[in-house]
Amino acid sequence: MTLGLVFDEVAELYDRIRPGYPDQAFADLGSLTGVGSGSSVLEIGCGTGQATRSLAGLGYTVTALEPGHALAARARRRLVRYPAVDVVPTTFERWDDRGLRFDLLVAASSWHWVDPVVGWPRAHDVLRPGGWMALLGHVVVRRPEEPEMYAATADLHERFAPGNPGWGNPPAEDEARAAADVEWPGFGPVTTRWYPTVQELDGAGLADLLRTTSLYRRLEPGVREPLLDAIAERVRTDLDDRVVRRYLSVLRLAPR
Repeated sequence: MTLGLVFDEVAELYDRIRPGYPDQAFADLGSLTGVGSGSSVLEIGCGTGQATRSLAGLGYTVTALEPGHALAARARRRLVRYPAVDVVPTTFERWDDRGLRFDLLVAASSWHWVDPVVGWPRAHDVLRPGGWMALLGHVVVRRPEEPEMYAATADLHERFAPGNPGWGNPPAEDEARAAADVEWPGFGPVTTRWYPTVQELDGAGLADLLRTTSLYRRLEPGVREPLLDAIAERVRTDLDDRVVRRYLSVLRLAPR
């Protein structure tokens, strides 16, 4: 199983604990692209349908690709009241488009799983002339005056999984915003919008959230679960069982 599919192992947890995307991001998506109700949307890696529900709520006709069968099944259940949504259990690379062309392509926290050699030219080809591509995501950020999850548990991370290159404090908000946009092959200039969001969790909730992230799913269960149990206990005992998880949600858009 590829790492991109291991979220299928925690489909219910993923649906329950992962942060969604701000309503304003979808309002901006429509206003900046001019893609209105009734337009056709291809969504790459819909997961349990968090972003899909917002797209369907805007009146779009959505073809949502999801290779994880448990995730796709959960998405279908969550989207049953939207008859204009079709969840297809496949990857973007293997999907048979049958000549379909779309007004908008959306990937929410999923484009990094797509093979870029295949993905970029195919994204261009499945869009109609004048179509748009939109990438949504979250960047975890910190504020210097607040306790931060990793800073409070760095010793635990090194004890259970020493030397992991992924360990480290997240960037400050201004550092994240300063990250330059790269050009997208086959697309015009990229427009970026940022949306500060906050998730408050207790120790058990934080451990569940981390169970659904790729950094922790890379760990062997015999390492991951003791580490997450120790993190949850540290939050309970040292942080009054409350941790603030700050994000900059980001919308990036570019025309075909």
